[in-house]
Amino acid sequence: MAITTCIFDAYGTLFDVASAARRAATEPGREALAQSWPKLAEHWRLKQLQYSWLRAVTGDYTDFWQVTQDGLDWALEATDLGGDPELRERLLALYWELQAYPEVPQMLAQLKEAGFNTAILSNGSPDMLDGAVQSAGIGAVLDDVLSVQDVGIFKPAPQVYDLVGQRFGCAKEEVLFISSNGWDAGAAAGYGFTTAWVNRAAEPVDRLPARPQHTLTNLTTIPDLARA
Repeated sequence: MAITTCIFDAYGTLFDVASAARRAATEPGREALAQSWPKLAEHWRLKQLQYSWLRAVTGDYTDFWQVTQDGLDWALEATDLGGDPELRERLLALYWELQAYPEVPQMLAQLKEAGFNTAILSNGSPDMLDGAVQSAGIGAVLDDVLSVQDVGIFKPAPQVYDLVGQRFGCAKEEVLFISSNGWDAGAAAGYGFTTAWVNRAAEPVDRLPARPQHTLTNLTTIPDLARA
């Protein structure tokens, strides 16, 4: 069955989650962060994901903004930056303005020109996602932005992937799902989507029951993959 619908994870896939810490590190008076921002960004992202998984398992759902703040607090303490409330607020403000990866606008425009449905499916809360989409200027090349907030559980719960068919009325086989998270791409493959893992960091494949059908280093070739 031909692909009709291209669905993207947001954080780490379309938007560079390290860009908040990287940008803050270049600002005056951030000497401590200038050395530690890569580790801070790594800790922040890992804890953000871990807390979403744990909340999914325990059924203790909260919106992704709270999870993001909790992850940052852990990361700041782990990098000896926990005593700087102004830095915390600055990092959180920058998270609403995450930079898109360079290839994103043109890639999405090519998909739209080719007639594909395009959407985000993310753990992010609607207001967070709206901020990122507007900051990146990609709203015009997206048909929708789908949030787990509508089902009250985080990925990789199947109820999240159900949102795609409910929105677009498409079969699972018509969906190309793209994520930079190996576990997300694997879970979506197990759900029935054709999946592409954007493995920017050249990581090993996750040992899960299902694996992504395609592995890429960036998003440039997504239009060709969708048409194949």
